[in-house]
Amino acid sequence: MHFGLDRLLADRTLRAPLHGRRVALLAHPASVTSGLQHALDALAALEDLKLTAAFGPQHGLRGDKQDNMIESPDYRDPVHGIPVFSLYGEVRRPTAAMMDGFDVLLVDLQDLGCRIYTFITTLRYVLEAAAQHGKAVWVLDRPNPIGRDIEGLTLRDGWESFVGAGPLPMRHGLTLGELGQWFIAQLGLQLEYRVIEMQGWQPEAAPGFGWPLGERSWVNPSPNAPNLFMARCYAGTVMLEGTTLSEGRGTTRPLELFGAPDLDASALLATMEQLAPQWLRGCCLRACWFEPTFHKHAGQLCAGLQIHVDDPGYQAAVFKPWRLQALAFKALRQLWPDYPLWRDFPYEYEHERLAIDVINGGPQLRQWVDDPGATPVDLETLAARDEREWSEQRRAVLRY
Repeated sequence: MHFGLDRLLADRTLRAPLHGRRVALLAHPASVTSGLQHALDALAALEDLKLTAAFGPQHGLRGDKQDNMIESPDYRDPVHGIPVFSLYGEVRRPTAAMMDGFDVLLVDLQDLGCRIYTFITTLRYVLEAAAQHGKAVWVLDRPNPIGRDIEGLTLRDGWESFVGAGPLPMRHGLTLGELGQWFIAQLGLQLEYRVIEMQGWQPEAAPGFGWPLGERSWVNPSPNAPNLFMARCYAGTVMLEGTTLSEGRGTTRPLELFGAPDLDASALLATMEQLAPQWLRGCCLRACWFEPTFHKHAGQLCAGLQIHVDDPGYQAAVFKPWRLQALAFKALRQLWPDYPLWRDFPYEYEHERLAIDVINGGPQLRQWVDDPGATPVDLETLAARDEREWSEQRRAVLRY
């Protein structure tokens, strides 16, 4: 298959509308060609394209800032001599001065298919700025590595944040190019927008189910996204960031496992199987031990569970990571009602609301976990309704 970047590089006719226009690039470390050349270098080498600026989202254009709320500075690229502006530093929305340096912004970002991933919020912000300043945005489309599946509660009104760009479910099932079209319609924006589409993307096909496994190398789009299997789990395990449990940061399998020093993993798994075994399908769960080298519980031996989606037991059609992780919280609360589960700390520039609520786009998930009388059927009813509505709403922007 061919990604949008590779098609733009290979086809001069696709680039023809860029002739004589100043071009900027929004990219990150995973913005590479099929031959693993970074997009900035590949585009700069084109004689018929005038590259005048670049932008980096969270974690930076070239480098990898490890954690949330660790900002990147502006700088001048030492190879190409163009300014590189950070959209995760002093500002998260591009300023008028930044917008003044180009006519067309190429966006080449590998997404993980999850509302919480901040690159889609950055896409929304640059679309809004482009509409305001009369600039064009072209998205060089890439696969949604977890395919077309939909899961989770829709973000509620008033809960927008840097990890909640709009009323999307946790797993939206769109590509970045499709998301851009949805933002434009949702926000009523007027601008020149174009998607350089992929060719040959098969989101339902094994073994990748969204990612061309065995055909394209995986490059970390963020430091703790080391492989496709993390991406498959992420729509559930990202909720761990709002808890006192380790999400595996500081290990070699971040966001594929979770635990804490005071956890009884066997009891937790048994309770999950008792409460809602249907939410554990499509993967294998293994009780394990791990010791984070940094972040939560650093240097302490943790008991927990690893979610295995890297073997033939993985069934993309029935694997529900958001429900699985919610069930883990519910089982923990049933076993240890007073466990200090929710982590109260500044999260992605939100200082007043609990991180778990910011992550879920509202308090419903936390309230369900903390209510002793609430059952899996109650959460299923809420989520299924939101998922059905989103399935209908997104039809208008599907391109593949």
